Amino acid sequence: MAVVIESDVWEPNKALYIFTLISCFVSIYFCPHNFGRTAAATVFDHSQPSSAFHRFHRSFLLLFSLSSVVEGLGAVFGEYEWEYYYDGVSNKEQMLLCLFVGCAASLCIGTFLGVLSDLMGPKKVCLLFYLLHLFVSVFKSVLIHPSFLFASFCLSLASSILSFSFETWMVVEVDKLGQRQDTLNEMFWLMTFVESASFIGSQFLGNWLIIGNRDKTILSPHNAAGVLAVASIIYVARGSKENPRMACFTDYCTSFRTHIFSDKRIWMLSWSQACVHFSIAVFWILWAPTIVADGREVQLGLIYPCLMGARMLGSTAFPWFFSGTISIRTEECLLYVFPVMGLILSVVAYDYQDIGVLLVLFFLFHACVGLALPSLARLRSMYVPNELRGGMISLSQAPANVILLLFLILRGYYRTLTNSTIIAFAGLSLFSAAGCMYMLKRPGKQLYQNWHKL
Repeated sequence: MAVVIESDVWEPNKALYIFTLISCFVSIYFCPHNFGRTAAATVFDHSQPSSAFHRFHRSFLLLFSLSSVVEGLGAVFGEYEWEYYYDGVSNKEQMLLCLFVGCAASLCIGTFLGVLSDLMGPKKVCLLFYLLHLFVSVFKSVLIHPSFLFASFCLSLASSILSFSFETWMVVEVDKLGQRQDTLNEMFWLMTFVESASFIGSQFLGNWLIIGNRDKTILSPHNAAGVLAVASIIYVARGSKENPRMACFTDYCTSFRTHIFSDKRIWMLSWSQACVHFSIAVFWILWAPTIVADGREVQLGLIYPCLMGARMLGSTAFPWFFSGTISIRTEECLLYVFPVMGLILSVVAYDYQDIGVLLVLFFLFHACVGLALPSLARLRSMYVPNELRGGMISLSQAPANVILLLFLILRGYYRTLTNSTIIAFAGLSLFSAAGCMYMLKRPGKQLYQNWHKL
């Protein structure tokens, strides 16, 4: 295939932003009444009665959106801060080392934070999420040349907590308030939607703080993240106290072995989650090098909102597939979504050189991610006990972190793999996840029918 080198800085068509925004609005507005309409009414309709559940519904989504903004500020501007603190020097080996340390932290420590969440309560671990971001903010503000290895270590642990603790907290609270399972399904896609929108908001906020402000002042992304973290800590700490979830670690291990390790369905679900986690991680590490290959100049900051907008759009499709006239089983939906995601990554691995084609593929991939994330959360509610949810999610991410760590070593230090090979392997993992969904839907038929009647 011929190599095309762009002479101008490539930017996505502004019509794509308008299309995504209108599509999200139309998808939500015309959502099936027995599912999506109740979700929109519960959160945005102030005529609803001010019950304990409605108050928690709104306050949790607000808190989760702030947490996503904090996470976005710490993740999006990492390379910018590296160049700023070290006088514009961009050392690929040092950046690779930061990725390596972050992945190792997620594997060695983040894997067991879910167990800690189940034992102590997810609310306390959510406080740890804010404390980690606050500590990084203070650390970068005090030191002239902060250690980015230490910052990567803390931010990776915070990302691990975000992936399971807030969902676990929400599920536990909804269960305490005696709500139906449909309420959880509404919250799952709303969390994905809000998280994606908040990531876009964090980018705009960070850009606004950085423009014309190169000096280290209060107007900087990491200080803004620290302020939001303090506000969130105050809000969470002043709420009701949380009792330990399990009496002792021995009881937890016994319950985990009985309900998780002994259930083949959860093994298949865990592997599917690991494949999705791995493919998303590979995408965010390699998407920029893939687009700017061969020296092309691209406005990456303008592509990022397109990808998050696609994830928002994909999340709004969740109630369409699981209610109304096109209601289907979750496993059947993912049985088609995962191969599409795998096929997209396979095409990217083939190394298409046209930026427009890559953007379309990336857009479709993230639309599928927006649908897959709440679908996996729904399956967790069907198969995993609430008191074991955090541990199951965090432990299922361990295989993905192991493989990612191995690829970072082989690609970064030994140069035995190419980027396209890693992307192709991520695509193959998604095909294996589709196989797990095929096996999962057969033995779980009776369980699904019983759960669907709740």
